Amino acid sequence: MNTSPSSRLPADGTFDLTRTAVVPADRAGVIRGWTAGAERLLGLPPSRAVGRPLAEVLPPDGPAADAWPARLAAPDGWGGAVAARHRDGHRLDLEVRVLPVLAGPDGSDRLVLAAELTRTPWSGAGRSLLTGILGMSPIGVAMLDRELRYVWLNDALERMGGTPRAARLGKRIGEVLPGLAVESVEAEMRRVLRTGVPSVGYEYLGRPGSDPRQEHAYSTSFFRLEDGAGGVLGVCYMVLDVTESYRARQRMALLNRAGERIGGSLDVWRTAQELAEVAVPDLADFVTVDLLDAMVSGAEPAAGPVRPAELLTLRRAGQHSDRPGCPEAVSAVGDRTAYPPSSPVVLSLTEGESVLMPELDLDHADWAADDPVRARQLRDLGFHSVMVVPLRARGSFLGAAAFARRRPAGPFQPDDLVLAEEFVTRAAISIDNARRYTREHTAALTLQRSLLPRELPEQSAVEAAYRYLPADTLTGVGGDWFDVIPLSGARVALVVGDVVGHGVHAAATMGRLRAAVQALAGLDLAPDEVLAHLDDMVDRVAHDATGEDGVIGATCLYAVYDPVACCCTLARAGHPAPLLVGPAGGAHLLELPTGPPLGLGGMPFESADVPLPEGSLLALYTNGLLLGKALDPDGGLTRLRTALSDPQAPLEQLCETVVASLPGARPVDDVALLLARTRALPQDRLATWEVPADPSAVAAARRSAAGQLARWGLPDLEFSTELIISELVTNALRHASGPIGLRMIRAEALICEVSDGSSTAPHLRHARTTDEGGRGLFLIARYALRWGARYTAHGKIIWAELPLDTAPDAPPPDAFAALAGDLGDLEDLNGLPTNR
Repeated sequence: MNTSPSSRLPADGTFDLTRTAVVPADRAGVIRGWTAGAERLLGLPPSRAVGRPLAEVLPPDGPAADAWPARLAAPDGWGGAVAARHRDGHRLDLEVRVLPVLAGPDGSDRLVLAAELTRTPWSGAGRSLLTGILGMSPIGVAMLDRELRYVWLNDALERMGGTPRAARLGKRIGEVLPGLAVESVEAEMRRVLRTGVPSVGYEYLGRPGSDPRQEHAYSTSFFRLEDGAGGVLGVCYMVLDVTESYRARQRMALLNRAGERIGGSLDVWRTAQELAEVAVPDLADFVTVDLLDAMVSGAEPAAGPVRPAELLTLRRAGQHSDRPGCPEAVSAVGDRTAYPPSSPVVLSLTEGESVLMPELDLDHADWAADDPVRARQLRDLGFHSVMVVPLRARGSFLGAAAFARRRPAGPFQPDDLVLAEEFVTRAAISIDNARRYTREHTAALTLQRSLLPRELPEQSAVEAAYRYLPADTLTGVGGDWFDVIPLSGARVALVVGDVVGHGVHAAATMGRLRAAVQALAGLDLAPDEVLAHLDDMVDRVAHDATGEDGVIGATCLYAVYDPVACCCTLARAGHPAPLLVGPAGGAHLLELPTGPPLGLGGMPFESADVPLPEGSLLALYTNGLLLGKALDPDGGLTRLRTALSDPQAPLEQLCETVVASLPGARPVDDVALLLARTRALPQDRLATWEVPADPSAVAAARRSAAGQLARWGLPDLEFSTELIISELVTNALRHASGPIGLRMIRAEALICEVSDGSSTAPHLRHARTTDEGGRGLFLIARYALRWGARYTAHGKIIWAELPLDTAPDAPPPDAFAALAGDLGDLEDLNGLPTNR
């Protein structure tokens, strides 16, 4: 039919027409008819309504007074709630429908229906809905007056609070629920009463009467109650127990904090303390972390649960309390701690399971009787709940963490144990990582310290100081090295090298190279020959490491300084040139031939002689000293020149200045720095003689040496010195060619040298009883600290060193006979001293 309402409107039966205002109106909103129901509803007779605008007869109560034109113009009609006024002035809450009339008399094309909400069928549904919310919903609802006294509450709130309804009505929250955060809750309600702005999702903690031992979390919403005239009646609140979700959030937050705070360092003790600190106060009031002795000593813990024999002592690695000073602790961090076999800590480690004790019975527990000190401490401080979780990582038990709560905190629940196990597991992994790192780090440092010189050797050629900074700060080791090696003739070798890479592998390679350099230096080879031999060795090492064509990259600078000649001979293999600072200042790089890096093979190295006046400062370094984050060697060289601008400053001070000038918190590459300030041997500590090719020259050489010893105040060395010089000069006269020279140097030791023009070196051999010679070198080895030979451009030098501070033992009875056999008829033995 044409008069049927739009399909978008509610179905028939929404209104009871006998109690409903039915008002025909035109499009302009002018009333064209009036019914008895309309008169009963609004209190207006037809004469006061017909012909008037609908907005005047049904004046809306509120800001929607100009909304009627739009409602009437809607092509499909309109429906909704309207607040209007009765003729006598009281408020009417109406359900209104505007229906379009497709055809009708008098031009009326709108039909307006209005009824009180309480008389519509949906009003019953609303009351049913309200009853369900208030009576059957798990949400607690209460209404309070302006003085915040209870006037009504539903069953859910009564159950939630644990206080009967009759005990609440007429009273304030704090009078019936003292376990809640009363002050903050009432302050929030007063704010809502004052402003009229609702509060949604306000959360607080409390202990309800229904469960006073456990803290609960609540989410509450408040809104103001008003009468029909807008007057304030009070406040209504709706509350929901969100303890489970609150705990879940707290657990997640605690796990996040544990992940952020635990394991920030590779230190066993620090990590254990972090575990204790992260659990207080959110999970426990007091936490201890005890580790097995194997964890502290660096030994590898056994897999599986711990045997009771291994638990005689643990070590306290961390502890934390919510009270200052940790008054609960019976052991300090670092102390050994002993537990009886029945204690929860021992049980957790021997059985491999966590222990949860929600109610701590200190009067009847076996372990309390076995450990009265801890039991008394727990009792005196009010602890009532304990759980112990073993620290387990990679199948091994490392120790145990104990958690304790004191009243009024509630007992530990199974969820708390799950949480504790979660972040104890995380902490155990971090502790095990720290243990493994500590073990590897200690081994690496031991290796490094065994490879680098602990102290520079005593020698008189130079004053030296050094610094070593590895780029790998985790292991503390690297591939750079340096060395100061005393040589014969009061000379000294200065060495700096750099192996490509960092860490233990580079350090091991460096150790092999350093050992090789020391061995080659003992042969008194020239710097270029040392590098050539070292190059061959590196090539062999690289080939052995890979089986084919592996390469171990390394560079090296080898220098030999002679304080007698004040000259330095240097050669380098792909290494940065040293910086020379003159005695009066002024720094420049030494111009040295650039040799290839070690390991390339087949390419020659060249040496260069550089005169160094006394007081010259020579800086040997690796390229890590010059490189910053910008990898700018020129800038690094400028920093080094600036740092060494005062060449006469103490060397340790200069080393600190150089290190302080490095950019960044740590170097980008390993750094080795060796500073050497040259000394010159005083002329009064040097004596030289030419030895003629005459057998009588042996006695003359002995007499010259004895006279020089007397001038130096070394009479105790006369016999051993004469014995050595006699043998060396005799050998030169018998087996070598001229010219022959004798030199004595008083340095850190007494040095005797005999030079000749031959390149054949003597060697020790076992003489038979009937041999006339072959025993002299044994006597030299017996009385000298060390002896050897070095080659020169004109022949060789045989040398021996004797100590200055102690007199040698008296010679054996057959010393003269042995020496006489070696000397033969070359000399008169009357010049030899008697056996003293």
